[in-house]
Parts: sequence; structure tokens; C-alpha cells
Amino acid sequence: MSNEPIALREALASFDALWSPRIVTRVNDYDVRVAKVAGEHIWHVHEHTDEFFHVLEGELRIAVRDPDERSVTLPKGSVFTVPRGTEHKPYAPGGATILLFEPTGTLTVGDRHEEVPGHVDATTGHALS
Repeated sequence: MSNEPIALREALASFDALWSPRIVTRVNDYDVRVAKVAGEHIWHVHEHTDEFFHVLEGELRIAVRDPDERSVTLPKGSVFTVPRGTEHKPYAPGGATILLFEPTGTLTVGDRHEEVPGHVDATTGHALS
């Protein structure tokens, strides 16, 4: 990890892949990741960790089943935490850029998930180039 300031705008400009987060830094045992998103992710669950979302640009929606299905809308500048064990599916009809906090090694498609389509990167995060 860098010991220099990281410009998020430059970090986001360094890649084009959707639903494929990049690790910008680490805080203790957590990754700080940025991602470009558009369309739908998949229904998935993180059994042992919460998932924090911060919308940098655009609008993100997150469908959650807690226990009834509902949708949370996050405009630019909003944050939302999906509690551990909650089935959820992020989607961004108009596209968005987001920042996430997750324990290092957390898989983007969770511990339980649907079949992973080709447009979703099942990863624990990629290093910035």
C-alpha cells in the first residue's frame, strides 16, 4: 500500500471494468475498494461481515431481503451498510462509482450466491495499477 495520498478520481480512471473493485488502501484488516458499477450484480450474502457502500457518483440501489424484499436507493454522497447475513443485490440502472469497506479477502459475490454471470467479477479485489 502507498504511503502517499491517493486521488480517488485517478484511481477510478485507471480501470474500466464493471463490478470489479480495486483496492486503494487497507485500514487494519479491511480493504478500502472502489468500483464502477452499472446494471445488476447478483443476489448474495456475506455470512460473517457487514458490507459498507458509499456512492461517489451516480445512484446505487440495493435490494435487500431482511426478511421481506425491499429496495434502498443511495444517491451520490450516501452511505449504507448491509448487515452480515442479509441477502442483497446491488444494481445501478444509470451507472455509479462506489467506495466499499470490507474485510481483506472478502469475495465480491459473498458466501452464498446465485450463478455468477460473466459481467460480475468474483474477486477479493484487484490492486490498482
